[in-house]
Amino acid sequence: MDVREQDKIDKLMVQELDGTQNEWGWCKSKLGANAILAVSMAVCRAGAAASEMPLYQYIAKISGHPTDKFVMPVPALNVINGGSHAGNRLACQEFMILPVGASSFKEAMIIGAEVYHTLKTCIKKKYGQDACNVGDEGGFAPNVQDNNEALDVLMDAIKKSGHEGKVKIGTDVAASEFYNAETKLYDMDFKNPDSAPEMKKTAKELMEVYKGWLAQYPFVSIEDPFDQDDWEAYKMCMDEVGKDQQIVGDDLLVTNPNRIKKALEVGACNALLLKVNQIGSITEAIEAATMSQKAGWGVMVSHRSGETEDSFIADLVVGLRTGQIKTGAPCRSERLAKYNQLIRIEEELGPLCSFAGSNFRHP
Repeated sequence: MDVREQDKIDKLMVQELDGTQNEWGWCKSKLGANAILAVSMAVCRAGAAASEMPLYQYIAKISGHPTDKFVMPVPALNVINGGSHAGNRLACQEFMILPVGASSFKEAMIIGAEVYHTLKTCIKKKYGQDACNVGDEGGFAPNVQDNNEALDVLMDAIKKSGHEGKVKIGTDVAASEFYNAETKLYDMDFKNPDSAPEMKKTAKELMEVYKGWLAQYPFVSIEDPFDQDDWEAYKMCMDEVGKDQQIVGDDLLVTNPNRIKKALEVGACNALLLKVNQIGSITEAIEAATMSQKAGWGVMVSHRSGETEDSFIADLVVGLRTGQIKTGAPCRSERLAKYNQLIRIEEELGPLCSFAGSNFRHP
């Protein structure tokens, strides 16, 4: 087989060599998604080399996107960590900044880094030096008691850095982490064994909390606002705020084309979080992204909390023209590897690329 036959090689591995299936499709339980993906990514890189193209251009070619004009993504930089990623009391797993007002990817990274370091100063002053320790993805994990307090500190940093108006906010709530399937309640103080009854919210009450945030802070994106199987709550969320907000499915969709189909039928969200090692092959990742883009959804390419210094997803986000990438704070080498590769790609492309900016959902 020729290395340029990405779909055939992936199909051979997934459907013939592995061949295992469950209710959501090919589950790769024989060879494992990590092993299949490693080969799939190697084949993609080899295909690019054989075609004498940069990796991002080759990905654009095999996914049916233009190969002469490209869009650089808006980075969603995770600057405050909570939830299961940190030892503080925050229920939300991530608060992110999106420098949509920048004119280029390079400027977006400058703005992001300036806000990040200003945030460090604000946190150190308010909570002490210990609070400047970073979480899995490079964000700070100060001992804040609630989400509004974290958002206030973040807004203070955005103002003090001089970038107010250019920077929007996103969050990954990761609500499945604090949902109780028996009581059907969301515990906003789930890391406290003596959590007060008023901290346990129904889906409707939690929706009111989100609406309060949207009224007070410049939000543009909310990821996993409800439990991964709470389809009704997602539909309610879309009906109430989906017109103005990006509602991203991560735990809800797990980059799976069958779950994306269900979400489209239900009207559960309007954006996909694309994680290549969730689905396990480049061909299936392209299929998931294409299906979402054709439906008018946004697509945010994402890292994982446990990462390596591989920068494949930087080329992927440019090749698939998704307009947005989430790969941690401007800190820790395994996060910066992706951002540095994107800066290199932008320099290489010059006038052949534009920056997604405020059109990051539909570049």
